[in-house]
Amino acid sequence: MELRRQLRVALFFLFIVLGVSVAGYRLLGGPSVSFLDAIYMAIVTLSSVGYTEIVDTAHNPGLRFFNMFVIIFGVMIMLYVFSVVTAFLVEGEITNIFWRRKMLKRISELKDHYIVCGLGDTGRHAIEELGRTKASYVVVDTNEEHIKRIVNDESGLHREMLYVVGDATDADLLENLGVDRAKGLISTLASDKENLIITVLARQKNPDVRIVARCIDQKFADRLTKAGADSTVSPNQIGGMRLASEVLRPHVVNFLDLMLKDKNRTLRIEEIEIPEHSNWVGKRLVDVNLRGTYNLLTLALKDAYHDGQRHGFWVNPPDIVTCHAGLVVIVLGDMKYIQNAREHAAKLVHSAAG
Repeated sequence: MELRRQLRVALFFLFIVLGVSVAGYRLLGGPSVSFLDAIYMAIVTLSSVGYTEIVDTAHNPGLRFFNMFVIIFGVMIMLYVFSVVTAFLVEGEITNIFWRRKMLKRISELKDHYIVCGLGDTGRHAIEELGRTKASYVVVDTNEEHIKRIVNDESGLHREMLYVVGDATDADLLENLGVDRAKGLISTLASDKENLIITVLARQKNPDVRIVARCIDQKFADRLTKAGADSTVSPNQIGGMRLASEVLRPHVVNFLDLMLKDKNRTLRIEEIEIPEHSNWVGKRLVDVNLRGTYNLLTLALKDAYHDGQRHGFWVNPPDIVTCHAGLVVIVLGDMKYIQNAREHAAKLVHSAAG
């Protein structure tokens, strides 16, 4: 940004000198000097090309003094312009242009990714979690400085972050971010109305994308839900619950903080959905052996069928529960082991399909 500002300043002074030169040649050269002659003389003088003078200064001392002024100040300005242009090219601006094109191509190839709209305090924490869990995501924000600050962060977690500078409420921009192919969208803008607009646009583009929107005013929560948001999050509500939890269950909160902030490993509570035709289908939990095979602790099941009954959420389920397609297993463990379990399930699906 500093180089661009310097380039604008240099070009501004260049045009000023050029304009003064043209005016001087016409006024001091007399009526015989046309506008085209004055421009030509100014450009030849400023560029130091050295062609024959088409505006005669030999018999006009005032014009000759003026021409010396143009040469001295013109050469200084031209040297400054050339130095700034060289720095502009050498120090990465052209490289950035090609890098952005490459980034846009990578974004166009994304599938089942997450879109984060807004990179304020809330959005920053959202992408931190996405980055640590190796999720594929792209960010959009109107302020490029916010984005650069995160990309250049010392941790290096977001060095390869995909992003677009622009307005997330623009339907065309959301389409360029691949909202029709996205798995989820997080809208964290400061304005509830803007989050509402993004929710409506995203839901129109993709009926299956999971949308989670930030909501400051609770009266907007119902509007966001009706507009298509799957869930709304109130920072004030979450903050209040955290304050109460710190008082009521400090050790639990400390454990969760340790789980989220531990840099040596990425412990998370995650979900594994059993796909159709998976080899897990028809097996009991004890046969899948999540603890022994994947070092995962089973915490709960969602949409489990057992003894003819359907359980919405079944906390601490018994090992005799039989797995079926669509069953969601909620586990605690390191992300690399959770990813292994998901990949093995996916390979079994492909094998069955083949």
